[in-house]
Amino acid sequence: MKKTKVGVTADSAEGFFKRIRSRAAKLDKGETLPSEITISFEDPAEMLKVLTAERVRLLQRVKRQSLAMSALATGLKRDVRAVSRDVSLLEKAGLLHTSLLPNPGHGLLKVVEPVAREYKLVANL
Repeated sequence: MKKTKVGVTADSAEGFFKRIRSRAAKLDKGETLPSEITISFEDPAEMLKVLTAERVRLLQRVKRQSLAMSALATGLKRDVRAVSRDVSLLEKAGLLHTSLLPNPGHGLLKVVEPVAREYKLVANL
């Protein structure tokens, strides 16, 4: 697992450029920036469409331990197809990573891993 932090924000373009200017000013001063990824939604409602309660619960579970898709679904007490759809969406958003590992005698095993050790959700209304 990476040591990166992932920040998920809902903010305007103005907020985005304010963050960028702040980071640029720190770089100009020679400061080291922490390793982090920021995923920004312009509309808080759009952020909430992606980060439903079940998907946040999924992120929390995977953050503790990388799991096979089937084990993840079992641990969450959810249908494996629903979990698979959620994992695909969260992976497209940059919040999760999946990999295929050999499962001797049974083909491949899809393992779900976090992209960071910490997720920070921020919405400015």
